[in-house]
Amino acid sequence: MVSENQLVLASTLRPYPISKKRVVPKGIEEPDWAIDGIPKIEPSSDLQNRVEIKTAEQIERMRETCRIAREVLDAAARFIRPGVTTDEVDEVVHEATIAAGGYPSPLNYYFFPKSCCTSVNEVICHGIPDARRLEDGDIVNVDVSVYYKGVHGDLNETFFVGNVDEDSQQLVRCTYECLEKAISIVKPGVRFREVGEVINRHASMSGLSVVKSYCGHGIGELFHCAPNIPHYARNKAVGVMKAGQTFSIEPMINAGVWRDRLWPDGWTSVTADGKRSAQFEHTLLVTETGVEVLTARLPSSPDVFSWLIS
Repeated sequence: MVSENQLVLASTLRPYPISKKRVVPKGIEEPDWAIDGIPKIEPSSDLQNRVEIKTAEQIERMRETCRIAREVLDAAARFIRPGVTTDEVDEVVHEATIAAGGYPSPLNYYFFPKSCCTSVNEVICHGIPDARRLEDGDIVNVDVSVYYKGVHGDLNETFFVGNVDEDSQQLVRCTYECLEKAISIVKPGVRFREVGEVINRHASMSGLSVVKSYCGHGIGELFHCAPNIPHYARNKAVGVMKAGQTFSIEPMINAGVWRDRLWPDGWTSVTADGKRSAQFEHTLLVTETGVEVLTARLPSSPDVFSWLIS
């Protein structure tokens, strides 16, 4: 039997110094947590219990914001290489976001200190960018969210740093496939709980596990709202998909056990056994006939995944 302490110590990653909070220029529209770190509208909104059907005008704003978010993540992807720090990645994300006239949604959200999340190796999600340099063989997830014209767009990808071992390559590719397979079933009438069944089935076939502590979520004028979309099998998500809904699917897949541990910073979630984790995320719109991936890759997106290169 492995003890709790042994599980915690299994993680080899350690926190590094964090630089001061980045500045957002005046004139950029800010969410209501930008100044004091406390969301005001989101927690008590009825959209925590009711899945919003977006208007055509809201959808158009979502398209524009999600395209900006995609371009910001692409800028980060081009920058990643051995030797750069995750804080430098955060700077790229921050500068690209404000250059587009957007606000980086994570910045000061419940006091999160940075403009994006960077989750390295065994970090599952919500890693805080810091002074650690990326090393050859690392994998790193960059999670970008942008607030623009009153709505949020959210996506993430896991990138290879230099030469990555075969097992890590397989983990990342399988996680990408989990998201793609989940997206393929999105259409009106599908139960939200089915997403987890599809993801769990594919991950299990590769001997991988699905994180249960975090889920996909509704998004729009609120950063996080209904529906909650678990990624694991036999979940109890309520409701069915309807045209006009927007939400994220963002599976977190572990090479070892599915359990996670939280660092003392209150944000960084790591695998309980120290093995690696990968994640991919898109913001989606349910259409009358299927799904539109609002954060889809663009013709200008960098070729960073070998399985997408024809």
